[in-house]
Amino acid sequence: MNSGDIAWMLISTALVVFMIPGLALFYGGMDRSKNVLNMLNMNMYCIGIVPLLWVTLTWTLGNSGNSEDESGFWGGDLIGNWNQIGLDGLNMKPDDLIFVAFLMTFASITPALISGAVADRMKFSAWVIFVPVWSLIVYTPVTYWVYNGWHEGMGAIDFAGGTAIHINAGAASLALILVLGKRKGWPSESSPPHNLPLVMLGTGILWFGWFGFNAGSAGLANGQAVQALLNTFVAAAAGMIGWMIIEWYRDGKATTLGACSGVVAGLVAITPAAGYVGGLSSIVFGLVAGVGCYFLIGLKNKLGYDDSLDVVGVHGGGGVIGGLLLGLFADNSAINDESLAINNEELKEEWFQDGLFFGGGELFIDQVVAMVSVIAFSFVVTFAIAKALDATIGLRVSEEDEQSGLDQSQHAETAYNL
Repeated sequence: MNSGDIAWMLISTALVVFMIPGLALFYGGMDRSKNVLNMLNMNMYCIGIVPLLWVTLTWTLGNSGNSEDESGFWGGDLIGNWNQIGLDGLNMKPDDLIFVAFLMTFASITPALISGAVADRMKFSAWVIFVPVWSLIVYTPVTYWVYNGWHEGMGAIDFAGGTAIHINAGAASLALILVLGKRKGWPSESSPPHNLPLVMLGTGILWFGWFGFNAGSAGLANGQAVQALLNTFVAAAAGMIGWMIIEWYRDGKATTLGACSGVVAGLVAITPAAGYVGGLSSIVFGLVAGVGCYFLIGLKNKLGYDDSLDVVGVHGGGGVIGGLLLGLFADNSAINDESLAINNEELKEEWFQDGLFFGGGELFIDQVVAMVSVIAFSFVVTFAIAKALDATIGLRVSEEDEQSGLDQSQHAETAYNL
C-alpha cells in the first residue's frame, strides 16, 4: 500500500464509524419518544464494547486465515492477537494495522443493526451481555467462514458484508425477537416514528458512511473502489425510487419513511456486489431491493413476529436479495486486475466466478448455500444465547417499565423536556 491507499483506508474507517451514530439516529427517530435514548444507547454501546473485544481477542479468530501460518479459525489466540496488534507500539505494518481498524468498524455495526428489532422491550442489562457474547460466538466465526474459510473456498463471494453482516444480523434479529416476544399491544396499537427528521438525518449519515463501507472494502484507492462507490450511489438512489413507486401505487402516498427505507434497502442489497458488478447492474439491485423489502416487511404482520423497526425485512431480506442478484450479475470484467494483484486471467476466474447472466451458473448455487448456512447458524446460536439470558437475568423489561418507557426505567433520562 502506498500513502494514498493508506489515506483512503483511514478515511473509509472513519466513515464507517460515523455510520453507527447515523444508525442510532435512524432507529431513534423511528422509535417511540419514550424509548429514543434507549435506542441511542444500544447502538453506541456497540462502538464501545466491540472494539475492546476485537483488539484483545476476536481479530485473530475472525481473520486467522490471513496470518502467515494459515492456522485456521481456532489458530487465533489471545497472545497471537496481542502480538499482531502490539503491546509495544507500532510492531505491525501500517498496511496491516489499518485493516485491523477497518474491519473493527464492521464488527461494531453488525450487532447495532440487531437493536432495531428488539426496540421498546429489551433490558439494557441483557443487551450489555448479549452484544459481546454474540460478537464472539456468532459474528466472529461467520466472518471467518465468509472471508477466510469455507465460503471463500467453495467460491461464494461477498464484497463488503451482505452475508457476513446484513443476513447474519437479520437471522439473529428474528431469533432474538421470537424469544423476547411481542410488544404490549402489538399489532393492534400502532407505533409510528416519533421524529421523521431524525430518520432522514440518520439516512443521510448512513448513505454518506456507506461509501467508506463499500468502496473501502476494495482495500486500496483503485478502480475497484471507484466502481464500488458508483454502484453504492446508484443502488441507493434506485432503492429509494423503487420503494416510493410501489408505496405510492399501493397506498396512495409516497412517505418520508418509505423513501428513507428504500435508500437503506438499496444500500444493503448492493453491499455484497459493490465491487463485482457494472454500474448499470446496480440500478437493478436498488429497484428490486426497494420493491422487494417493501413487501418483505409486511410478512411480520402475516406471520406474527414483532420486528419493531423492520431489521429482518430490510437487512436480512435486502442481504438475501443482493446475494441472489450477485449470483446473476457478477462480472469478472468489473474486477480491476491491478487492485487484486492478479495478472493471470485464469487465476482471476478461479477466484471470482461470473454470474449466470455472464456465462456462469455455479456462483448462484454457491451464493444460496453460503446464505442458507449463515442464516441457519446465526438463528440457532442466537436463539440459544437468548434463551440462556432469558433463563438467567431475563431478557425483557417489566410491563410497568415498558408502559412508562425505557428511557426512564433503563437510563433515568428523558429525551425531550417539554
